[in-house]
Amino acid sequence: MADFHGIKATEISDGTRRFTVASTAIIGLVVTAPRADETAFPLDTPVLVTDAEAAIDRLGAGGTARNVLRAIADQARPVIVLVRVAEGATPAETSANVIGATTAQGQKTGMQALLAAQARLTVKPKILGAPGLDTQAVVAALVVVAQKLKAMAYASAVGVDVAAAAAYRRQFGARELMLLFPDFLMTDSTGATVTSHAVARALGLRARIDQEAGFFKTLSNVDVTGVTGMTRPIQWDLTSGETEAGILNAADVTALVHTGSGYRFWGNRTCSSDPLFAFESATRTAHVLLETIGQGLLWGIDKPLRPSLAKDIVESINGFLRDMKREGALIGGRCWFDADKNPVAALSAGKLVLDYDYTPVPPLEALSISQRITDSYFADFAAGLS
Repeated sequence: MADFHGIKATEISDGTRRFTVASTAIIGLVVTAPRADETAFPLDTPVLVTDAEAAIDRLGAGGTARNVLRAIADQARPVIVLVRVAEGATPAETSANVIGATTAQGQKTGMQALLAAQARLTVKPKILGAPGLDTQAVVAALVVVAQKLKAMAYASAVGVDVAAAAAYRRQFGARELMLLFPDFLMTDSTGATVTSHAVARALGLRARIDQEAGFFKTLSNVDVTGVTGMTRPIQWDLTSGETEAGILNAADVTALVHTGSGYRFWGNRTCSSDPLFAFESATRTAHVLLETIGQGLLWGIDKPLRPSLAKDIVESINGFLRDMKREGALIGGRCWFDADKNPVAALSAGKLVLDYDYTPVPPLEALSISQRITDSYFADFAAGLS
């Protein structure tokens, strides 16, 4: 047989890849709604809600769902993964339903159903909460779910006053948790003033900030819409930390404050026991990098492990880190290959180890301004008369 006469084309798929940043403005929500449309919102099942306004009526009266969705819709129009759970005969039973479990048949109930959202709905919730249902036991379980999803959980700092709320914070040590105190007030459809859970407002506002500013901007110091007051006034002064808001912030609790021109969350801190992740923005940056880089490297798995592949992966990660820096999401970052961590035996076994570091963007939490009184500006007093 004669040799091929012509041009044979071979497609080469080597080279760097651009990463798609993981979606962060997706809310994972657990509610009760005893009169809900059971076809649209079956119990213990993650349901995709893209229009909170439209979902409110279908969730019916009673439970937490209507007011929670109203509070979220007042802030933004985010994608929501909603899980409806049954109200128990006692608060403890309701908490157990919220926490949920995995049945013998493999079905996940309660908040555990949020873990099945990606498989069922192709979206992964990143902003979690169970407004009005977040007992200490529920919050502890929600943190575990948040860690599995690389998400941030928001919950109420339970307490009758500032001291109790600050003490409650000491029950937790997870970077994936932010506590809020107290709650907001709102006017409902009948004209009555009712409690509007701060957590619900935080979920909606967090999604809005992600959409408009980015995951690296904290929840703090952004107008909260749709509220008329707070369940408890919190003393606050922009130029002094010796206030109730200052006490809460010092205890890593985000306060609700009235600034004179609206209501806002005031505080940037998580419940992290590790100072590196004290800021909400640092935790969310870590989550985004882990997930984006991890998912973005799927293309490289099982390809022939040659030096060119390692180089392409390193350059892909560095390109992404440069993009993040240009967008203001990072102060900087770099990926590299360390020969000492990649001995011949490991490479021949198909194992590659790469390192990368990064510096998240911190919030400007404290600004110091020095004020001095001086008579030096009298020096040109006479000149000013001529």
